[in-house]
Parts: sequence; C-alpha cells; structure tokens
Amino acid sequence: MREIFGDSSRNGDWAAVRLLVDRERIVEADAPGLARDVKGLTLLEAAAVGGETLAVDALANALGPVFRAASSPGRVAVAMSGGVDSAVALLRSLPNAVGVTLRLWLDPAGPDSERACCSPESVIAARETCHRLGVPHVTLDLREKFRRAVVTPFVRGYARGQTPNPCTRCNGGFRFGELHAFARRAGAERLATGHYARIVERDNRLLLARGADPKKDQSYMLAALDPRRLERISFPLGEQDKEATRAEAERAGLAAARKPESQEACFLAGDDYRAFLGRQGLEPHDGAIVGEDGSELGRHDGFWRFTPGQRRGLRLAAAEPLYVLGTRASANAVVVGPRASLARTEVSARGRLYADVERVEAKLRYRSPGIPARVEPSPRGFRLELDEPAYGVAAGQAAVLYDGETVVGYGLITASH
Repeated sequence: MREIFGDSSRNGDWAAVRLLVDRERIVEADAPGLARDVKGLTLLEAAAVGGETLAVDALANALGPVFRAASSPGRVAVAMSGGVDSAVALLRSLPNAVGVTLRLWLDPAGPDSERACCSPESVIAARETCHRLGVPHVTLDLREKFRRAVVTPFVRGYARGQTPNPCTRCNGGFRFGELHAFARRAGAERLATGHYARIVERDNRLLLARGADPKKDQSYMLAALDPRRLERISFPLGEQDKEATRAEAERAGLAAARKPESQEACFLAGDDYRAFLGRQGLEPHDGAIVGEDGSELGRHDGFWRFTPGQRRGLRLAAAEPLYVLGTRASANAVVVGPRASLARTEVSARGRLYADVERVEAKLRYRSPGIPARVEPSPRGFRLELDEPAYGVAAGQAAVLYDGETVVGYGLITASH
C-alpha cells in the first residue's frame, strides 16, 4: 500500500489529487474535478478518466511515476506527441492501446515552446486525443533526465568545437530506451510510433529502412536505434505520405489533423541554437579568424557560433568567398578558406555497422544528399572512402549508411580528411 500525490497549476489555478494504491489498484482517492471517481479502478483504467484539464493533469502527474499494468495479449504502447502522426499511429493500434507522452526539458527562455513536441500544451493535446478515443494515456516527466542525457552533451559538444546532432541522440537512444521501458511496465507486446520509417528483414535479422515518402523519411534520425529493439516496434505510417496521414485523421474527426509540424531540436523552444548556447554558459569571447596558413584575417565573438561549411556571418573582405573549415576550441580560433578546402573524401566515425557491407550510400548530414562510398570497419566504428568529395563535414554529426533503402550503419563523425 502506498500513497501517491500529483498536482498541476496554470495561470494562477491549481489542482491536486491524492491516491492510495495497492499494487495496481486505487483503493482510496481524493481527486476533485475528474469526470468519475477513480476509487476501485486499476492504474490503467484511471489513466483513461477525463475531466477538468488541471485535475486530469494532476492525476497524470500522480500516475506517471508508479504506472504499471498487467500484460495483455495484443496491447500496443503508442508514443503520443500531440501531433497528427502519432494520432494516426494510435488509430492504427486500436482497440488495445495505451498512449504515452514524454515530457522533456524545454529552454524556458525560448520564444516558441508551444510548437515543441514535448511542451505542456502538446502533452495535453496528446492526452485529449487518447481520451477522445477511449484510450488510457500516461505522461512521463523526464525533463531532468533528458537534460542530462541530450541537452548537456549538445552544449559540451559545441564547447569542444563539434557540431552535434541532438535529434539522433534523442530519437535513436534516449527516447526509444524510455519508451521500451514503459511498454514493459504497461504490459504491452509492442511499441508503435508515428515516425516515417520502415522495418525490413535482411540476412535473417530486422533492420531499419527509409520511409516510403522521401520528403518525410525519418530513418536518418532513428539510425542509432539498436536493431535488436525492432522486433517489438512498429511504424504504422512508414508506407504512406503526410497527406494520407492528415486525410486519415480528418476522416476520424481528430483535432490534430491540421496541427502544424513540430520543430526540430525541440528543447530550443523555437530559438536559434547560438542564442541558446549563450544562455547555457558559452560566453562570446573575442578571438581570431585565421586562414589556412595561420594568418589573422578578422575577429569573431565565439568559435562555437561557427560550423564547417558556414559562409554567412564571417564579415571578411576577400578576393574569393571564404568558408569555415573548422574551429580550434583551445585557441578560440575559427579557420577559414576557399570552398575547395572544404572537400573531404575520407571520414572516420565512432559507431557500428549493422550488416556486412563494403559499399554504401553515406549520408553525413540530415539535409545533405547521400554519397557513394567504400566502408571498412574500425576498432570503434568505421571508415569511409567517398567516391566524390563532401563539403561541410563536421565532427559530431551523424554518419548514416544505407544499402539501397536499408540502414546498415550509424556513427558519429570523429574526423575527416
């Protein structure tokens, strides 16, 4: 027997619930504002109870840390972001589904937190979608854990002169780790998400593959996902495009049907990463902009504001366009040169190969096209020899390797030549 408490506040209003729980059942409840009495309900049943927004939010905050449910054949845990993609993934997972939303840390100084996939508003939208369909919904408050696992390494990476990609760390590692743990606690056989990716079989094992819609394909962001987890994962939207998803949501009368896209790097809360890093302690110290020969060409106000391939913001007068070739964190220096000096044909990455391959298509940034390459394993990852030069290769970015549509390797770039 244990007592649990949850509360919530907004715009000066406050609500609280106090529950006495015996194993997975509520035996006493002080929970005003709910649509029904939760006494006698299981934690799973209570997670489907609606009512006044603040009261339901308080109930969710009480249930999240202790939530468990007995195993049920066919039950699906569905990751809910509050957007249209997860809403349709939920539709595809009915009737035996339970929704879960991860509340993650957002920069409180950011200008547009409401569009983030983990904002309080998105949590409420996800819960309302679940309750409208009669589905239990659980919120997991992972703000500090997320900050330690994703945000802090992002800031430290820039402080070292790298260009980290927090989304691959979050989606392929942190997020799915937490979602898998929740699915086990919820007694679910599998986990479904609204990502545009597919799962294929190759050499008697499951591997991640591109989504059918090239404009929405999210396999790059998911490439760090351990293939051993794929047996219990499904991507219901992987074979369709975004418009089909919106149309399906509209036919079902879901409010999420026309909700705008959530932003990338959600913890920035709509801000520029440079402004965010400045608030996180990376101070704008004056330093030298130098050419490849070491001669000073100008000044900058913080090496971490610059990344390989960048041209804008240098404020240099030169006979030819100059680009950032790299930074030297220890010297607070930014190195620049002509575009030709950006060319890289050899890349080393720390990570792993998921299949026995010699030739791959290497995607070295989320927005960049893939480049044919020869790959060979190394003690801590792999090395790439590119068939044609890549420009703007940056340490800390993800190198995702494809064989056709299939993801066959993932690593973080450590060096390029």
